[in-house]
Amino acid sequence: MATFAEMVAARGGDEGVGLRFEGAAWSWRRVVEEGRRRAALIGRLAPSEPGRAVHVGVLLENVPEYVFWLVGAALRGAVVVGVNPTRRGAELAADIAHTDCDVLVTDATGLDVLPESHRPGGRVLPTESGLAKRPASGPEPTQPGGAGAWAVAARGGGPPVVLVDSAAYARAVAEAEPWDGSLPDAGARYLLLFTSGSTGAPKAVSCSQGRLAVIAEMAEGFGLARESVTYVAMPLCHGNSIMANLAMAVRVGATVVLRRRFSASGFLPDVRRYGVTYFNYVGRALAYVLAAGAADPGCTLARVFGTEASARDRAAFAERFGCAVVEGYGSSEGAIAIRRTPETPPDALGVAQHGVEILVLDPDTGKECPRAVLDASGRLHNPEAIGEMVGLTTAFEGYYNNPEADAERLREGRYHSGDLAYRDEEGFFYFAGRTPDRLRVDGENFAAAPVERILARWAPVVMCAVYPVPDPRTGDQVMASLELDGTPFDPAAFTAFLAAQEDLGTKWAPKYVRIVSAMPLTATTKVDKKPLRAQAWRTDDPVWHRPGRDLRYLPFTDPEGVEAEFVTYGRHPGQG
Repeated sequence: MATFAEMVAARGGDEGVGLRFEGAAWSWRRVVEEGRRRAALIGRLAPSEPGRAVHVGVLLENVPEYVFWLVGAALRGAVVVGVNPTRRGAELAADIAHTDCDVLVTDATGLDVLPESHRPGGRVLPTESGLAKRPASGPEPTQPGGAGAWAVAARGGGPPVVLVDSAAYARAVAEAEPWDGSLPDAGARYLLLFTSGSTGAPKAVSCSQGRLAVIAEMAEGFGLARESVTYVAMPLCHGNSIMANLAMAVRVGATVVLRRRFSASGFLPDVRRYGVTYFNYVGRALAYVLAAGAADPGCTLARVFGTEASARDRAAFAERFGCAVVEGYGSSEGAIAIRRTPETPPDALGVAQHGVEILVLDPDTGKECPRAVLDASGRLHNPEAIGEMVGLTTAFEGYYNNPEADAERLREGRYHSGDLAYRDEEGFFYFAGRTPDRLRVDGENFAAAPVERILARWAPVVMCAVYPVPDPRTGDQVMASLELDGTPFDPAAFTAFLAAQEDLGTKWAPKYVRIVSAMPLTATTKVDKKPLRAQAWRTDDPVWHRPGRDLRYLPFTDPEGVEAEFVTYGRHPGQG
């Protein structure tokens, strides 16, 4: 079985442009050489336990150093932990501890994110036996990495810190003899990538050398070739950018363009500047690009691949930039994969990839749900068709050091995704939200995603989120948060829009509508519903509501009165 390290090593003599970043360029040969130098440094950071791979936590934006450490770790057989820069404080410290990071690779920007206990505080020099984990005796350097140290102990005893923008680190890299040892085998763990945490605490997904190689070998199927120019703007700490872009570019020798972080206003200038032909996305990235710029008739984009964009945004993006937009369903876990075909309905995810078996099971009974009954407009007539997507065959390699999460996902040899879906008679799957997105309103069960697809049609909506909030008597009520294009919310226009939607279920119209200036997002631009659900109507944002059953929205001005109803009926506002 091939390994990703072998694919990297094969680029060692390639003089083609492999990496571009802010005006600078590196050939693939130089990228691999830089990686070999980091591999040499990894050897000096080796933990004392024999046979255990070094865990390198990387807390960087999308900068060349991130790629160099990914390459070095692949060659050396080390494990890269993608540290999520949107995490803070105790949660970030817990992520680092949970994944047993032996060292943290960061820069001045990352230092601002690290909790105080994990910041450099004492001088530490690498030794032949490895890097000490505690501050060395003697005075602290005036600057992190001073006095010749390229790795510095953390003040609170956390893993030592490598500062890639320090002069000492630059000297250490320049003096390092490029490593040229044996490569790891296919089963060696290579990546620990945290899930987005949009529905719960993030978990560290394992990805082996062999599994990433299998993914990279799909490059040609994604339309990538030697002459392709790929654009990495989604964070490298997430599997989407590594699996659906960087690894495939390594496989075919394409040019990779790095952007520190995604910028809607910077997207089109970058495409023009570098001649980008391929872009990967997650979440609402397409919506932001569409809201930020005009069409470009000479655009070089040929293909865009991602997940969770609306059908409207996909169609508009394809038309505006003259490219193919391919939507798929997948996750860092790699357990369930769905692909779109030319026959896939606009709102559907697609069909199961070849060799992948997927069921839709009732979460309560464990039995397979009936196929969806859809009318001509795509409206679902039997909500009992909605269930959890479960994979019968899986490439899932487990969560790191989390047997409880493994047990939750893997039951009786099946992978339980935690995602809701329904499947029509032709075998097309439709996303229906996460398991926390199940609503029960007046005794009717339904999912949030079909409601979101309807609300996204309203012209002023840039993005929307639908989620359950508790009803004072029983079950749930529908709440929607809307981010608009600058147009003030017009309740009459919104009511008229809802009334015209033939596929709007009788219980689907939002009871509460919150107007947000900016939707809360995860690191990968997915909508983060956790704070929205937690806040419900308790917010300073404008909130509108339907006081009765009529489709009529008024300003919501009496939260105390609603919460008093919960007391009357013996419920708690947090009770769903």
